[in-house]
Amino acid sequence: MNAGLDYQLGETYDLLRDSVYQFARSEIAPLAAHIDESNTFPHGLWKKLGDMGLLGITVSEEYGGANMGYLAHAIAMEEISRASASVGLSYGAHSNLCVNQIYLNGNNEQKSKYLPKLISGEYIGALAMSEANSGSDVVSMQLHAQLVGDNYILNGTKMWITNGPDADVLVVYAKTDKQAGSKGITAFLIEKGMAGFKTAQKLDKLGMRGSNTCELVFEECEVPVEQVLGEVNQGTKVLMSGLDYERTILAAGPVGIMQACMDVVLPYVHERKQFNQAIGEFQFIQGKLADMYTELSACRSYLYTVARACDNGKVSRKDAAGVILYTAERATQMALQAIQTLGGNGYINEYPTGRLLRDAKLYEIGAGTSEIRRMLIGRELFNETA
Repeated sequence: MNAGLDYQLGETYDLLRDSVYQFARSEIAPLAAHIDESNTFPHGLWKKLGDMGLLGITVSEEYGGANMGYLAHAIAMEEISRASASVGLSYGAHSNLCVNQIYLNGNNEQKSKYLPKLISGEYIGALAMSEANSGSDVVSMQLHAQLVGDNYILNGTKMWITNGPDADVLVVYAKTDKQAGSKGITAFLIEKGMAGFKTAQKLDKLGMRGSNTCELVFEECEVPVEQVLGEVNQGTKVLMSGLDYERTILAAGPVGIMQACMDVVLPYVHERKQFNQAIGEFQFIQGKLADMYTELSACRSYLYTVARACDNGKVSRKDAAGVILYTAERATQMALQAIQTLGGNGYINEYPTGRLLRDAKLYEIGAGTSEIRRMLIGRELFNETA
């Protein structure tokens, strides 16, 4: 399955990896090219992911989850992304950004209402924080929620929302006190079909096609007070409670893409003949293989270490940012090397290398740019050594 290092994770994780790999190879990989070409969300896969127990992998069994933790979640994310990075991205947005946030911050009624359906695959989940003029600068968001009686009235928009066109339940952040900065943000649970809420333009993206992304529009949208996730004006706390986990789990996406690059390149260097020999016999190609393998191994080791730290309650903000910074940039570079190794074939769409490059680039931008990640890591290191 992997021509690589045995990370000695234990039988439970090895069995999980094998089952997800087998599922992804048979159910997801054959659809990957079509999902990309047609830019359509694979609704049929969601119930299957639920049946596999993958949609609530960090949630307790009380709500239908598998209760396996973040290392298991990272392994599942990696193997799904290996088969299709866009399916992996939608999986991460659903299972971590939405499901895990509700599990960490919801009250018993909210968790009982939403988690079983999200975990079974009956519902699709999303998280909505970014706006057209508010990406990394969260505090500048303009979506406003005003309390009127027993309802909040939401007005404004969200942008670049993964799973937005397809989501049944969304964790949405809005300003409830415009004068309070980061202490004036509240998280809400929004359902498809709420009056005044609609999805607008579906975005035509460079990569991650089929992982649908859109604008959300709120026009006098009435949201009952019971839909507040966490406490009023404590949305930043809700956001931060899951941010390190989000970065860690999403970092498994690039690792899956890197393995997908190896899956393409290794057979190719045996099959492709030049000068009467397989190109893999040339030292320059062997050097490329060595670089790709060692970078993948380093990224995977970093990912598993940080995911274990999440499970042990010892994750640091700088390493959660560090692992997605490193894996994202390495995945983009590895996809470029995969294209180069395949030569002309790498540049045509009959081979998946172009898709891998387009998909990989998203992780240097989405969920915090590389520049923001570097700033965060540097600031943490500076403050720790003051």
